[in-house]
Amino acid sequence: MVLRTTDPLAPLVELPGVAAAVQRARNALVGLHNHPVNRRGWPGTAAEASLRAARASAALDGAPLAPALLDTTSHTAADPVLAGAVRVAEESGRLVSVWRTSPLQALARLHVLAAADLVPEPQLGRPRADPDVSGRLALLADLLTGGTAAPAPVVVAVVHGELLALAPFGSADGVVARAAARLAAVSTGLDPKGLAVPEVGHLRREREYRSAAAAFAAGSADGVATWVRHCCAQWDVGAREGRSIADARSK
Repeated sequence: MVLRTTDPLAPLVELPGVAAAVQRARNALVGLHNHPVNRRGWPGTAAEASLRAARASAALDGAPLAPALLDTTSHTAADPVLAGAVRVAEESGRLVSVWRTSPLQALARLHVLAAADLVPEPQLGRPRADPDVSGRLALLADLLTGGTAAPAPVVVAVVHGELLALAPFGSADGVVARAAARLAAVSTGLDPKGLAVPEVGHLRREREYRSAAAAFAAGSADGVATWVRHCCAQWDVGAREGRSIADARSK
């Protein structure tokens, strides 16, 4: 038996600008959770944040952003990508406990929800039959079930970036990656109530988002640092979006 002696994500914290970005993200989210409305009425903020996240995430995968396409009463959508993102949002809260113990099972369920209108049923929830994909998913699951003590914003960024890079299902991978990042943020305690909307930040800076994700996938230290800093900055933006929701609910 080989015992792990090093944390594979520990070096990421030492990359240029990462520690400061991590602290800014944490501070922004603490402020959001301490908003007076969110001390008791946080479920309302979380529900609206989840819906906005679904719309922004779907838009990043090509869905129209027009609010008219979404029926907020029935939570149905005409666009199949948006419909999948909304289904993911509706079920994410019930997947947190699964994510903490069986992240690959949670990922499979996210894909079933996200891609139900995009691919035939036999393809739902099944990663591509590629040894590299299966191996890297296993490593990611290991990290998420006790394999790292890295700060939560770093873990969340790695989950997001690795799933984008792998595109393990071949369909709805962007929606799945961003939903997995939200689950990781809740389960690690970064955003335990799901009040922030970092997806809005990614959408507003879509070119930077794509470029940073490609840099992460390339695997250089500078590329990984660029991605982690980008993700942390969008959690800051997402916290501001969450505060706007809470502010509106306080009127």
